[in-house]
Amino acid sequence: MKKKADAVIDSIAGYKIDPAQKERMLMVKSHLSYVEKAIETMDAGIDALVEPYENHISLLCSIPGVDQHSAITIISEIGTNINQFSHSKRLCCWAGLTPGNNESADKKKSIHITRAEVYLKPALV
Repeated sequence: MKKKADAVIDSIAGYKIDPAQKERMLMVKSHLSYVEKAIETMDAGIDALVEPYENHISLLCSIPGVDQHSAITIISEIGTNINQFSHSKRLCCWAGLTPGNNESADKKKSIHITRAEVYLKPALV
């Protein structure tokens, strides 16, 4: 990163920024600062919301390939009571992970994976 910063400084050496450009750059910088603060606030709020579920999150994180973000997504979409699904096939169908099997007279129709659960499916895949 240091070499890139030096290259940028060398490339703008002697270039004069007019006041309008400087004003726009300051506006973009202040907006970026606002967005970063909003993200920090949102992260703190999420941390407070998931605190009661830390045991469930750590248990899900013990599964290979599941990190904390994925575990939070899984719990927020499915919940902690998995008994609402009679077996794993029902959960997979609900999450949109199983392709349809529409076959009639030896003609296969639309065997795509459904578009259901836009948050859960990417976390599981």
